[in-house]
Amino acid sequence: MPQDVLQDILVRRGFLCPSYEVYGGVSGFYDYAPLGGMLKRNIENLWRRFFVVEEGFFEVDTPTIAPEQVFVASGHVENFADPVVSCRKCGTTYRADHFLQEKLGAENLSPEPEVLQRLIEERGVRCNCGGELGEVRRSSLMFSTTIGAGGRRGYLRPETAQGMFVMFPRLYSFYRKKLPFGVVQIGRAYRNEISPRQGLLRLREFTQAEAEIFVDPEEKRVHPGFGRYAGERLRLVPRSGEVLELSAKEAVERGILPHEFLAYYMAHTRRFLMEVGIPGERIRFRQHLKDEMAHYAEDCWDAEVLTKRYGWVEVVGIADRTDYDLRAHESLSGVEMRAFRQFREAVTKRVMRLVPNMQVLGPEFRGLAPRIAEAVEKLPEEAAEEFERTGRVEVDVEGEKVVLGERHLRVERVELRQTGEKFTPHVIEPSFGIDRILYAVLECALAEREGKRVLRLRPQVAPVKAAVFPLVSREELEEVALEVFREIKSQGMPAVYDASDSIGRRYARVDEIGVPFAVTVDFESLENGTVTLRHRDTAEQVRVGAKEVPGLIRRLCEGMSWDELREKLAAAP
Repeated sequence: MPQDVLQDILVRRGFLCPSYEVYGGVSGFYDYAPLGGMLKRNIENLWRRFFVVEEGFFEVDTPTIAPEQVFVASGHVENFADPVVSCRKCGTTYRADHFLQEKLGAENLSPEPEVLQRLIEERGVRCNCGGELGEVRRSSLMFSTTIGAGGRRGYLRPETAQGMFVMFPRLYSFYRKKLPFGVVQIGRAYRNEISPRQGLLRLREFTQAEAEIFVDPEEKRVHPGFGRYAGERLRLVPRSGEVLELSAKEAVERGILPHEFLAYYMAHTRRFLMEVGIPGERIRFRQHLKDEMAHYAEDCWDAEVLTKRYGWVEVVGIADRTDYDLRAHESLSGVEMRAFRQFREAVTKRVMRLVPNMQVLGPEFRGLAPRIAEAVEKLPEEAAEEFERTGRVEVDVEGEKVVLGERHLRVERVELRQTGEKFTPHVIEPSFGIDRILYAVLECALAEREGKRVLRLRPQVAPVKAAVFPLVSREELEEVALEVFREIKSQGMPAVYDASDSIGRRYARVDEIGVPFAVTVDFESLENGTVTLRHRDTAEQVRVGAKEVPGLIRRLCEGMSWDELREKLAAAP
């Protein structure tokens, strides 16, 4: 089947269309038309079932714009950039690594500008127009903006994660200060891609579904629910490039996956992708190479789906972010981002601490003195050790740096009985690209039967659950059909009603948009109150009572198979 068939269906039948078409369009933006918007919401809601309902994580919703300090702390201002190169003749700008991959037939090139520059020079790579390429440079992927009349600098978020990290103190309190816990968010993110192509695979505005799981670093090797997925088979491609088929348990035991938390969420991700409609044989997990690892990650594996048009495509990133983000935000904001670990038995420890001299601080700093004393008391033992060596220490008070010397403080050695200690949690992050998953689902669903196109979307995610038809346009048939139609909708299932054209054409229309079940009212329906229920994927029909139809369709959409329905009907008296 030609690759443009899917694109034709999506645009013509109301799934997708390029944004701002009347003004010539803008690359990297797509509108979800009526059916596409419904499909997207259904995928998101299935994701919620996996991460909110099953995992017990709560969902938050944070702003899509954040002040610059958030992304300075996270490292995005410094690190979130792609290599670009421009033609000195025609001025066209390319993402350098992607351009060279196409020109040289290479894969997974290093994104470092120096490496790419050397390749251009050694291989004599030129622009498509034949012109000479300039210097490879880094270009920020974040959209910048200003906040308020004062012009405070901000950015559209490149990921939803940072809004959850800066909420950590409140989230830790919400979860009654117990780890591990998770929080999720589904929302828009923005990346100013240099040359977005490949439809939904590389957008400038897209939807992420992210979970941030906060764990004690001393306990992340063991996941409390790992038994659920210990035997789950995973196709793994570690950095060595070999393809391995291992259970989650074997992958951890052999050290291919560093701990059970990462393995658990890789297996959980695989189950979700299969549930949404992607066959297991088209799913693999590829480990990031060292030079493509995000600045915050200790380890990261991409869930990739094999597509007919683009090959292996990343749809989910599952990263061990360690304590990078919480430490960074604590350092820049001055707000503690730590948890407390209870010892099994209390310990006595001799420690050094700094004691404020209020007789000096009071007259010198007046009303600020109590806040300075409070800041000093929060300093770690390392600050006391440094003070003993240098005779000075710096504290942050209300955004102002205050330098204190030996007149202001003294070092005191005390024995403390400790029942626990503070630490910075680590974060495991599964990050799902909803738009890419939606594309993969559609491509996997596209099939052909007797020369006609069928979109075999799973009932759980199909935008429209049922179609209702009178066999012919007769008032008595339409009256019954409309009653069935209204009853299906009253049970919360989207449905369509169609009385025009031949019944064969109507079946073909709803098959093409992925409607899993069709109900036809015929003359026998008037005699005995039964209708035909048709299965999209097999075109098989069974006869059932009209009043039973809404309940049967609901059960089919909730997981009952067509074979189970046939067995149920065969066993009925």
